[in-house]
Amino acid sequence: MIKKFIDKLLAKTTGAGSRKPRFGKREEVPAAVHGINPELVDRRAVEVVQTLQQAGFEAYIVGGAVRDLLLGLRPKDFDVATNATPEQVKGLFRRAFIIGKRFRIVHVVHGRGREHEVIEVSTFRAYMDNAAAEQVSGNEKTSKHQLAGMQHAVDASGRVLRDNVWGPQDEDATRRDFTVNAMYYDPASQVVVDYHKGIQDARKKVLRMIGDPATRYREDPVRIIRAVRFAAKLSGLGFALEPKTAAPLVQSQALLADVPQSRMFDEMLKLLQTGHAIATIEQLRKLGLAKGIYPLLDVAVERADTPFVKAALADTDRRVQEGKPVAPSFLLACVLWADVREGWEARLARREHPFPALQEAIDEVFDRRIGDVSGRGKLAADMREIWVMQPRFEKRVGSTPFGMVLQPRFRAGFDFLRLRADVGEINEALAEWWQDFQAADDERREDLMDQAKEEQRSRQKAQQPVVKRVPRATPAADPRRLPRGEDSTADAGSGAGPADGDDAEFPADSGAPKKRRRRRRKPGGGAGGSGGEGGDAPGVAADA
Repeated sequence: MIKKFIDKLLAKTTGAGSRKPRFGKREEVPAAVHGINPELVDRRAVEVVQTLQQAGFEAYIVGGAVRDLLLGLRPKDFDVATNATPEQVKGLFRRAFIIGKRFRIVHVVHGRGREHEVIEVSTFRAYMDNAAAEQVSGNEKTSKHQLAGMQHAVDASGRVLRDNVWGPQDEDATRRDFTVNAMYYDPASQVVVDYHKGIQDARKKVLRMIGDPATRYREDPVRIIRAVRFAAKLSGLGFALEPKTAAPLVQSQALLADVPQSRMFDEMLKLLQTGHAIATIEQLRKLGLAKGIYPLLDVAVERADTPFVKAALADTDRRVQEGKPVAPSFLLACVLWADVREGWEARLARREHPFPALQEAIDEVFDRRIGDVSGRGKLAADMREIWVMQPRFEKRVGSTPFGMVLQPRFRAGFDFLRLRADVGEINEALAEWWQDFQAADDERREDLMDQAKEEQRSRQKAQQPVVKRVPRATPAADPRRLPRGEDSTADAGSGAGPADGDDAEFPADSGAPKKRRRRRRKPGGGAGGSGGEGGDAPGVAADA
């Protein structure tokens, strides 16, 4: 009681800005209370902790992994916190790499190839006092020369620019964002160390920021995005942001303008590719953050209810939950497909050549929507290839299908086609044909191509206009066109047909045109009177 009274008195006399932070009271919770199942802990994370502890350091599994373990979930990633410096950690492992400048951490790599796993090891950080920290102007991008040699610096708004000052565990816990993410688990003793009643908040299903939320958002504005991400991820389990934690979000949103665009791009992808994209869209709208976080994210939120983008978000969530890989290029290609298609169709309407028109439409979308962050790298190349494949799927004859299935990005292009068919943008039969073709043997592929050729012929025949022949009136008899020895008057009066029977199928009074046989005129005056077979007037007069 006396200590609390003195603390309050000192706070009043020195002012709120210099109030000593409360680092929380250490509480060690045994396994009988927290109930974590050790079988859910990754053995490689346990090995890292054991190696550090055997070398005489403190080491714990920390962060979201502990939270998920408390909830009975198997964590996707495991992080370790220790009082060893990055150089000391690196010296204990054969494959360890120090990364980062703003926050130096160590990646300990286990395994090789696709089966490898990275355990991220960080050193306990000291609590940062904004009032005492050295102030610099600008951000890290524009003030690198000012920050050279500094270990601990914040800008004028309170945003942490560089922080590699090591400290005790209680200060490290206070430095973390949410109470449920500030717990430490020792797999050897199975004890959870809790400084801010994170276990109680986990049981109450509350996401509460440690310290003053507005101040914490100023320290690192990306915490605004993390608040949305955690709320979306845990909403299915009944978690919600504490009102005091949620209240400053909209007001603090403007701070995101000072965050480097590359980091914002990465954080946007985390929102959409961690298996809770649809829930994230709902949280952004619920919290009043549907616009203004990042331009490309604004487009995704705006189009989230359209059939195609909604199907893409749901498919991404499904793949993540099934443990399948997801590529940012595919999801962004889905989000921006409406822009590409609209620009392409406008150019086709102006009678531009289809392929250059599509390329120009894609370039326009890159310039307008993505910019210089990742729009000209591998991400853009993959997106472009997915889009360019779409009209090529219409060509199912010749060598095109065989070349298509050999392309590295064929599967992504086909999945894109499959989504278009699911929402009715294209014929379902086209997607089914490619589904069969890619899995078929050579004989079956030839049958499928024959089928495609027959469908193409039928389609072309159906598209041809039907020409109806209009009968012509019977022309008047011309004595010059009559064969020799016949009188035009006799023919007209008798009603008999032509001597050779060519027009026997048409009655004389039907008005149908009579067929005339053309005879090739022989040169000169050959035998048999061939010179008169041309039907000239003198020949007819002589016969008469």
